[in-house]
Amino acid sequence: MLRLLPVSLILLAALGAPSAGAGFRSPESLVRNVYAHYGRGAPELSHGLPRDIDTARNFFDPNLRVAWTQIKNEPYDFLVQSPTWQLSGLSISVLRKQYDKTYVSVGFNNQGRPVTLNFILVNSPEGWLITDVESPHDSLRMFLEQFKN
Repeated sequence: MLRLLPVSLILLAALGAPSAGAGFRSPESLVRNVYAHYGRGAPELSHGLPRDIDTARNFFDPNLRVAWTQIKNEPYDFLVQSPTWQLSGLSISVLRKQYDKTYVSVGFNNQGRPVTLNFILVNSPEGWLITDVESPHDSLRMFLEQFKN
């Protein structure tokens, strides 16, 4: 699992942890905070991104919020492309800004296997939010639609 040192956790919180209603201040901080839920450390930050409405409100645009909270039995976690994880080498970079969307590339190794995803983010009055995530074969929206209850 992603090993975060205490200093890294403090830095992570300072760089983008949302306060009530404030949202994320940059695309990179939103993505960093997604993957903070896949590390080794505090129990609440080691079980993947929660599927509750509060988490969905902080991370996803209104349409994706509903889909994110409805899924309970997906075969794997789309955000790490596996049912289990041990992440290392997380890299985040802005690919491009196009109209109201910003495309952010994320790369990491999950249990030694390289994974690359592209987050599509929008800057809303609520802060930065995820409107979709693309893998080489699928998108988060299509994945959630496939496995909705």
